[in-house]
Amino acid sequence: MIQTSKLKKAFHDEGLQLPISTINILNDEIKRTVSRWVKNTKDGNVKRLTPDLVWVAYGSRPPNCS
Repeated sequence: MIQTSKLKKAFHDEGLQLPISTINILNDEIKRTVSRWVKNTKDGNVKRLTPDLVWVAYGSRPPNCS
């Protein structure tokens, strides 16, 4: 799901090593996060996730709502 080359470059640019086993763990975490966003969007009855509705995917309240 993630672009391994971009992930490795981000870590490399900061002088950090990133073994393949760690990349796999991070990739699994990203998959879980995206799955949660999809579920929240579907449960929120949103058919098209626009920038104004991203809060639905995050599972939070709309901005400026108390």
